[in-house]
Amino acid sequence: MSVIKMKGIILHGGHGTRLRPLTHTGPKQLLPIANKPMSQYCIESIRDADITDIAIIIGGLGANKVREYYGNGENFGVNLTYIEQDEPRGIAHAIRLCKEFINNEKFLVFLGDNIIQKSITGFVENFTKSDYDATVLLCEVDNPSRFGIADVENEKIVKITEKPKKPASNLAVTGIYLLTPQIFEVIDNLKPSWRNELEITDALDNLLKQNDNIGYEIITDYWKDTGTPEDILNANRQVLENICNQTGSIIGKNCKIDESALIGRNVSIGDDTIISSDVVIENSIIMSGCKIDGGLNIKDSIISANCHLHGNNKDKTKKVFLLGEGTKITL
Repeated sequence: MSVIKMKGIILHGGHGTRLRPLTHTGPKQLLPIANKPMSQYCIESIRDADITDIAIIIGGLGANKVREYYGNGENFGVNLTYIEQDEPRGIAHAIRLCKEFINNEKFLVFLGDNIIQKSITGFVENFTKSDYDATVLLCEVDNPSRFGIADVENEKIVKITEKPKKPASNLAVTGIYLLTPQIFEVIDNLKPSWRNELEITDALDNLLKQNDNIGYEIITDYWKDTGTPEDILNANRQVLENICNQTGSIIGKNCKIDESALIGRNVSIGDDTIISSDVVIENSIIMSGCKIDGGLNIKDSIISANCHLHGNNKDKTKKVFLLGEGTKITL
């Protein structure tokens, strides 16, 4: 029996407006979670499900940074193709750009800012064997009006609604979709939403109305779309728990950390960072090439690469920072 070989798509575009100033110099999907770009977790997750032919949709600010970091994919055990989206015109539009790349095969779509702890291999295997037109991965959330929501009755999806004011359930459509080429025809007939984008939730809902043949799987482990700084810090904590089996910290290469500095829980420190005496850091992400001195007490912060913070030794109050690349602050 021949094995059906699926292809993968990672969406790496968007402006990341809710994460400014972190995203002024590059795409949010390259922001590090536990010292690894969030989209690298997506690549590894897809690769571990035995999908190695992957298209990355890039566009806008920092598209070249994505190419520079991932190259042809060889270092990550995959084969990468880059497809440009000229402006953010929606997830469905981005998927439609991949029609030739997909070449009439079943495929997986993964939004590059989604962090999932569970292996997706089982979901992929189930879909290759199924006759479904699509399978969506769902996850229970606390704030359903922030997501596309699936209304499920008798173990069948009956409707999918984008950010409903009155959600029918708390089952969010995660940024992971298993699709057949049928979706391309549906997208071709799609009308733009109020924000002038082609929405994947509308495409899936139309596909559902057409054939009533969409399956779903529920992620019971951790899933997070990292749209806000709080989401990123939460994901960092979850991944650290997974890596360190505790809520510890991770420190990159060539760091110089004074022995009197206190690195607390849920902290990631990037390569080549210098932390001087009397600095306290907890629940924070410090990216590479930073310098922190002068007795600062930092918590709940995200500090981008190459920042220099100089504190005031007399002021021991806890400080919260959200700093773009190369920021210099003296307190």
